[in-house]
Amino acid sequence: MFIATSYDRRMKILILGATGFIGSAVLQRLAADGHQITGLGRNPDKARLKLPAARWVKADLTELSAAAWGPLIEDQDVIVNCAGALQDGLSDDLRATQEKAMLALYEAAKALGGRSIVQISARTDGAAADLPFLTTKRRADEALAENGLPFVILRPALVIGRNAHGGTALLRSLASLPGLLPLIHTESLVETVSLDDVAAAVSLAVDGTIPAGSDLDLAADKTLTLSDLVKLHRTWLGLPTATVIALPAALAKPVTWAADFAGRLGWRSPLRSTAMTVMSEGVRSLRPKPSGLVLADAAETLAAHPSGVQDLWFARLYLLKPVIILTLSLFWLLSGLIPLLDLNAAAAQFSPIVPASVATVITVATCLLDILLGSAVLVRPYARKAMLGMILTSLAYLAGGSILAPQLWLDPLGPLVKVLPSIFLTLVSLAILDER
Repeated sequence: MFIATSYDRRMKILILGATGFIGSAVLQRLAADGHQITGLGRNPDKARLKLPAARWVKADLTELSAAAWGPLIEDQDVIVNCAGALQDGLSDDLRATQEKAMLALYEAAKALGGRSIVQISARTDGAAADLPFLTTKRRADEALAENGLPFVILRPALVIGRNAHGGTALLRSLASLPGLLPLIHTESLVETVSLDDVAAAVSLAVDGTIPAGSDLDLAADKTLTLSDLVKLHRTWLGLPTATVIALPAALAKPVTWAADFAGRLGWRSPLRSTAMTVMSEGVRSLRPKPSGLVLADAAETLAAHPSGVQDLWFARLYLLKPVIILTLSLFWLLSGLIPLLDLNAAAAQFSPIVPASVATVITVATCLLDILLGSAVLVRPYARKAMLGMILTSLAYLAGGSILAPQLWLDPLGPLVKVLPSIFLTLVSLAILDER
C-alpha cells in the first residue's frame, strides 16, 4: 500500500506547521512538485505574504476537535504534519498540539474514509523519553500506527539548512563566539540531516515511493561530536579556529533554569531543559533510513549553502538578543522604580510648572507606565506592543521635556540625552524580535 494511489495526479495537501523551519521547506518542495498546498496557521495573513504558493487557513491546533478537523481535511488527499514544540510554555501546550490535536485529526480522517498522513516526528526513546516533548510525540505516533490510516513517519536528526532555528541557530551562535568556545557535552555524538533532504523525503512519501506503514529515521551516515559540529559551523562562518573549552554539565543548570523560566513567558529558547537533556546523550538514529535517498552530511549541507555576512550578524546577535531585551526591561523598570523611592524629590522637577499635587500624580503615573512597559516587554506575546509603547513614550518624554524644561538637555546627568540610546536599543530589539 502506498501513500499516493496515482503518481501523475496533482494532489491536495494540507500542511500543519507550514510556517515553521521544516514546514516552510516542505511547503516549497511540494508546491514545486506541482501539488495544491494548503497551509494551516494562526496568522495566515503574514504567512500568505511570505509563502504565497499556498492557500492559507486560520486555525489553532490546540482548539481543533474531530468535528472541527472535518471541514479542513474533507477535500485533502494528504496531511503532512510538521507542527510541534519543544517544551510547555506560555506559547506552547505540548499535549494539546502534539497529542490531542493529532488524535482528533486521525479520528476525523478515519470518519471521512481515510486520509494519508505524513508525520514529522523524532526519536522518542533515550534520556529524554519521559519528557512531555517526546511522550506526546510517541503517543501520537503509536495512535497513528494503530488506527488503520495510510501513514509514513519520518524522524529527522538535527536538521541543518540555509536558514536556522532552535538548535541549529544555537550552533551558529556558539560558533561565532570570540576566541574561546565554551561547550557542554562536547563529546556527544550528533547525527544531522539536510533540510532539503527532509523535504525530499516528504515528497517521496507523498508520491508513494516511500510505502505507507514506514517509520524511518532521516540522518546522514557521518556522525560528528558536538565540538566538531560547532567547529564546522565556525569554518562555515569564515572565522578563524578557536579552542573549545569543555564545561561540566552542572554549569548548564542555571542556564536551563533561566531558559525554562523564559519559556513560561513565551520565549522559545533552545537552551531549555528538554533540549539539554536530549543533547546529553547526543542525537542518534536507530531505525532504518529511506532506501534510494542519499542524505547529505553536515559539511556537504553547509558547503551547498555558503554563508554571507548576514549569517555572521545573525549568529552574533542570537545570544545577544535575550541580553538586549533584558537590558531594555531593566532600564524601564529601574526608571519607574527609582523615582518612587523618593517621590517628593522626583516630583519636584515638575514644581515650577504645575502644582505640587499635580506633579506627584504625573510622577506616579509616568513611573507606573515605565514599570508596565518594562514588565510587558519580557512577555513574548506583548513584547512588540511594549517596544512600540516604549518608543512612543520616549518620544513623548523628549517632546514634553523639550517644551517644559529645555534646560534638561544641558543637564550634566543628561536625563533627556539618555533617552536617545534607549530608543535606538528598542529599535534594535524590534529588528531582531521575530523568531521565524
